[in-house]
Amino acid sequence: MAANSTSETQATMELNRYDRESELKAFDDTKAGVKGLVDAGIDRIPRIFYQPTDSLDKTPVPRDVQYTFPTVDLQEVDKDPIQRKEIVERVRKASETWGFFQVINHGIPVSILEEMKEGVRRFFEQDFELKKEFYTRDITKMVGYNSNFDLYSAPAANWRDTVLFNMAPNPPKPEEMPAACRDIVMEYTKSVMKLGHLLFELLSEALGLNPNHLKGVDCAEGLMLLGHYYPACPQPELTMGATEHADDDFVTVLLQDHIGGLQVRYQNHWIDVPPSPGALVINIGDLLQLISNDKFISAEHRVLANRVGPRISVASFFSPKRQPSSKLYGPIKELLSEENPPKYRETTVRDFVLHLHKKGLDGTSALEHFKL
Repeated sequence: MAANSTSETQATMELNRYDRESELKAFDDTKAGVKGLVDAGIDRIPRIFYQPTDSLDKTPVPRDVQYTFPTVDLQEVDKDPIQRKEIVERVRKASETWGFFQVINHGIPVSILEEMKEGVRRFFEQDFELKKEFYTRDITKMVGYNSNFDLYSAPAANWRDTVLFNMAPNPPKPEEMPAACRDIVMEYTKSVMKLGHLLFELLSEALGLNPNHLKGVDCAEGLMLLGHYYPACPQPELTMGATEHADDDFVTVLLQDHIGGLQVRYQNHWIDVPPSPGALVINIGDLLQLISNDKFISAEHRVLANRVGPRISVASFFSPKRQPSSKLYGPIKELLSEENPPKYRETTVRDFVLHLHKKGLDGTSALEHFKL
């Protein structure tokens, strides 16, 4: 009887697994993404999007707890040495405690920020026949679009679609990019690369290093732009826009629209990252936590699903991840001592990224795999 019961349980599990894989493939084969579901008029989300209960904790922060999300004003960064020192101190404090901060007066015109968001919207809302030409799961492509890079490995799918551009060090040819957003992607890339170089200078100084240290080890060499499109969700209580994760790069620069939904884990609470017109959100990635030997933290963050949408964001990932290289990254030797020995083994960026892609956004840190 017990053996029979066990067999039935195993059969049920296999059936459920088969059903899920079939549904994932059916969804993937449409090439229409989450937007295709919404355009079809669904009022209930498919079960492939059902998140595990523990991923759906949306308990608000207690009223008696107040947090102020860090803001860094870059207005005088290159004009006044005293102001720059104060800016570096703010960057250091935010990077050590939050792993997140927003920058204002960063030098990128609001018109470029707005047009970049509109470019992502145009891509996703263009004629489906044009859009589906870019649908791919080949991570070596310079330009591509899909829904959930980890669709087949994550515990549940997220309610979002993404278009990807590998823009540095070797950008795609203009004709390889979608006409709907080609010009603004190239223009935004120039602006965000300039900002990225400044951020790596400030972060180097915040670590007590030469301003060019992080740039000198190629942290700013590669740039990948991800345009995220989060359609309105009929059952946001059952799914997520992006499940809890940390980024697999050195630094991320995030442009988000007015809708909100981004949250960062801070002191064991999920804290809203409020949309602020003209501001950009900066977060430390896993690779910078690794090479800083935990001096800076790569904070877990997530995006809530919402009945309002679409929400649009553009994440710029700084990391030489596109380049097959034997270059090893480990804790920076200048930061180490007997009291502060290395906490991580050395790794190539490629191996780090492949590990993350294999495990997917499952709510666990990719850094654990590389700890000594």
